[in-house]
Amino acid sequence: MNHRTILHIDMNAFFASVEQSANPDLRGKPIAVVGGHGRTVITTSSYEARAKGVKTGMAVWEGKRSCPELIIVVGDNRKYTHTSTKINEIFRDYTPEVEAFSIDESWLDVTHSLSIFGSAVNIAYQIKARIRHSFGITCSIGIAPNKLLAKLASDMQKPDGLTIIEPQDVARVLESLPIKELCGIGRKMERHLNLMSLYTCGELGRCDEARLTRRFGVSGRRLKEMGQGIDNSPVIQFGQEEDVKSVGHSSTLERDIDDPAEIRRFLLRLSEMVGSRARRYNVSGRTIHLYVRYADFFSSWGKQTTLKKYINQSDEIYKAALSILDTVELEQPVRLLGITLSNLKHQAEQLPLFEDERKKLFATQAMDKINDRFGGRVVTYGSLLPGKAAAGNHVIPPSWRPDGIKNIDME
Repeated sequence: MNHRTILHIDMNAFFASVEQSANPDLRGKPIAVVGGHGRTVITTSSYEARAKGVKTGMAVWEGKRSCPELIIVVGDNRKYTHTSTKINEIFRDYTPEVEAFSIDESWLDVTHSLSIFGSAVNIAYQIKARIRHSFGITCSIGIAPNKLLAKLASDMQKPDGLTIIEPQDVARVLESLPIKELCGIGRKMERHLNLMSLYTCGELGRCDEARLTRRFGVSGRRLKEMGQGIDNSPVIQFGQEEDVKSVGHSSTLERDIDDPAEIRRFLLRLSEMVGSRARRYNVSGRTIHLYVRYADFFSSWGKQTTLKKYINQSDEIYKAALSILDTVELEQPVRLLGITLSNLKHQAEQLPLFEDERKKLFATQAMDKINDRFGGRVVTYGSLLPGKAAAGNHVIPPSWRPDGIKNIDME
C-alpha cells in the first residue's frame, strides 16, 4: 500500500513569539498577548508564562495572579498576518499542496517532493531553519501518513519539536491515547463518548460501528475511523477549496457597549469588512445574519433576514443588519457583534439601470480599488475615519486564511 507523507506545521505560541522576536526586551520573559487595551482576555502567552500557569482565555487579572511579573502586550494583527503569509510562501517552495488550517497551522503533502529533497525529515529541518532564520521563531512539526495523525504528532513535542508517526506504529500510538487529543473531538463530543465508556482512541477504534451510528448518525463511521487513525481527506491547496457558503466577520469589543450610536457604528464597520470581501470575490447574498453576545459572555442571540434581491454593497448589508437589530430590545451591554452574508451566488458585476445606483457602484469600485492597492481602509465612510472612538479589538478570527475569501484585512 502506498502511503502519503503529510507534514503538519504548528507555530509555537505564535503571537507571543512574534512579539518577542520583534522586541528583544521581551525575549525570555513571560508575556501575554491581548486583543486590545480595554479587553482583558489573554489570546496567547509565551512559554515562559505558560510555565507559570498562564493560559489562553484567562482574564488578565488571573494571569497576573499566576505570574505577577507577567508583561501584557497588545496584539499587532498586521504583523501576525504578514508573518503567516510569508511562512506559507516558504512551505510552497517544497510542495504546491499546502493547506492553511489557521493563521499558525498548515498541512503539507510532500509525497511527490521526497525524490527532490530526500526525505520528509530533511524537508522539516529545512523549514524549521528557514523560519528561525527569517523570523526568529520556532515551530513544531508532525510527520505522518495522513492529516489527522500529522496534527496529532505536531502536538507531541512542543516547543520546537519534530515527531514522526510511521504507518506501522499507528495502532501502538493510539491505543492508550485519550480521545480528546484527536483533532475534531471537542469537549462536547468527548463527554458523549465518555458516557459510552469510550475514553481512549483504542477503545473508540474497536467500538462497534453500528453502536456509534445509532448515537451519532453518519458521523459514527468517521469517529470509528478516527479512533483507528484513518483519514483519507486530501490536503486542499489554495484554489481547490469548495465554494464558500457564507462571508462573515465578528469581533469581540474592547469594552462592553450599550450606546446605540456606538453599536450602529461598529455594525457599519463589520458590514464594510464583509461587503469588501464579497465584492472582491464576486459573490452576492440574500441572507443577512446578525449575532450578538452580551456582557455576561454566556447570553447571546442570532437572527437573520432574507432579502428579495442579492446584495454585496456594504450600505445594504448594514441596513439589513440594522433592520434585524431594530426588532430586538437589548437586555445587556454588548460584548461581541457579528454579521454574515449567506445564500450566495457568484456573478459578474452588472451595470445598474438607474443613474443613482450606477454612481454608488462606481464609487464603491473606486474605494475597493484604492483599499486593495494600499491596504486597510484608506478610503472609508466618514463615520469610520481615524480619530473616532473604535470599539473593536480586532482579534483574528479562527477562519482567517493567508489566501482567498477567508483572508480578512487586519488592522
